[in-house]
Amino acid sequence: MLKIGEKAPVIVLASSDGKTLALKDLTGRKVVLYFYPKDNTSGCTKEACSFQDHLKAIRKKGAEVVGVSADSKESHEKFAKKFGLQFPLLSDEKKEVLKLYGVWKEKSMYGRKYFGIERTTVVIDEKGIVRHIFNKVKVDGHTDEVLAVL
Repeated sequence: MLKIGEKAPVIVLASSDGKTLALKDLTGRKVVLYFYPKDNTSGCTKEACSFQDHLKAIRKKGAEVVGVSADSKESHEKFAKKFGLQFPLLSDEKKEVLKLYGVWKEKSMYGRKYFGIERTTVVIDEKGIVRHIFNKVKVDGHTDEVLAVL
């Protein structure tokens, strides 16, 4: 399980901008790394748009926003374009990073068990150290919580 004060696990994934992004590429800046279940679903769209709406304020605090889900790079490209997202969305179709960060979990809906992404945000400092973890994120007001810890 990921802990505050630890070095953030390595990430190298395909990005919605057509490139590959490595977490080390953002060394020297804080990173708001948010894990979300699925592109174009109501909660995930609301969360992404909230991060976009607050992007200037987040960047003013020296941080960058990066989203991660198991959707394909192509899905991310369409989602980012549709909602004008100006931050990268990373594709983890193999679920390696999702497991590394402990967000790929057994869930239950209507008595049916399945595996999926638990909505989580990890704030990483300029040196790559985990400084805050928001588990089981509720979308409403979440961006304000993130801004408060930056």
